[in-house]
Amino acid sequence: MKTHPIELTNTQARRFLLAHQGLWPPKKLVGKKGILEYIHHVGSIQFDPLNVIGRNPDLVLQARIKNYREKDLQELLYKDRKLLDGWDKNMCIYAVEDWPYFSRRRERAYKYFGDPSRPENKIVPHIRKIIKEKGPISSGDLKYDDVVDWAWAPTKIGRAALESMYFWGELIIYNRNGVRKYYDFAENHIPPSILARTDPNITKEQYLDWHVKRRVGAIGLLWDRSGDSWLGIHGLKSNERAETISRLLKKEEILPVKIENINFQFYIRKEEEELLKSIQNGNNSKSKASIIAPLDNLIWDRKLIKKIFSFDYTWEVYKIPSERKYGYYVLPILYGDRFIARFDAGWDKNANDLLIKNWWWEQDISSTSTMQKALAECFSQFLKSTSANSMKICKEKVIEPKLKWLEESANC
Repeated sequence: MKTHPIELTNTQARRFLLAHQGLWPPKKLVGKKGILEYIHHVGSIQFDPLNVIGRNPDLVLQARIKNYREKDLQELLYKDRKLLDGWDKNMCIYAVEDWPYFSRRRERAYKYFGDPSRPENKIVPHIRKIIKEKGPISSGDLKYDDVVDWAWAPTKIGRAALESMYFWGELIIYNRNGVRKYYDFAENHIPPSILARTDPNITKEQYLDWHVKRRVGAIGLLWDRSGDSWLGIHGLKSNERAETISRLLKKEEILPVKIENINFQFYIRKEEEELLKSIQNGNNSKSKASIIAPLDNLIWDRKLIKKIFSFDYTWEVYKIPSERKYGYYVLPILYGDRFIARFDAGWDKNANDLLIKNWWWEQDISSTSTMQKALAECFSQFLKSTSANSMKICKEKVIEPKLKWLEESANC
């Protein structure tokens, strides 16, 4: 067991996190193979149905995959069946091989949602019959008008029944059409060899060891502090988290890290030790720019990012307008190993144009010609990944008036 933490400068910590996340340098991965490689590496990426200039998983992947196409992710999910819509931190996308590891979650869901006294379960036999006879269905195909109390808010009984069957693993999401989900039996799409596997983690301790290590790898560098980075790990309170980290340290499955001027200990997976050494030895990269998703793995732990990057970010979509500091759909911009700016994004559906409704530089950032060139290249690639016609800057709202160069040089 290593007793002394690996010591890093703040710059080394930033660059390690970015290298782990495929952002130092960006765009090294290519196509479907690159998508699978990244998701296997981090375990899962977060899904959110909100689509302003692309859904969260597409925004995550466009920053890492060269010439990213939304079509590739959709095929991996709903045609090739290499990936699944599932629950990890929150609603996520993960590799189909991980299905057995989430058995505990499905069993808990069945104990709760499978209660025969719940009104939605009275129509479950009918739903099974419809799917067997007609194939995949959505809640819109079920002609039930009754409304029941549900996990988030009252909803129609048909939707509640389908989601219950999905939560306990009888159904999977067969496809999506906008926000509408279509469901089919899991056994029709998950390979029998995977479906039949029992949970590899027999004890609760084994499960917590697996999931905590997985979560460290989802971000790259993590600490033992409460926050969103630990969401979705059932039974992981502060005491259990500390005990789990202690076990993983003893087994040398994770390694301790100390970052200069930060009075908290961090952890990396043992598998990342060589990558960390390469960063310590001066593995530099040409500074490039990336647009970062609002629920990107890199920024799952906002307190951690504030400590290491001195970047304070809150996704304000669910705040009322009067409480927003920046805007509805604000995305961070990374350049090299620093967050340099953020912009309020929008979409002109009639013209099929990306809109920059507002732009804020970080306080200590000075725009240079090299930075401008990198940003123009970044936005140009982003426009291609979203199939936008061009980009428009809403000049009357932009705080920084000197963005004409970006609009002119980034348009496709």
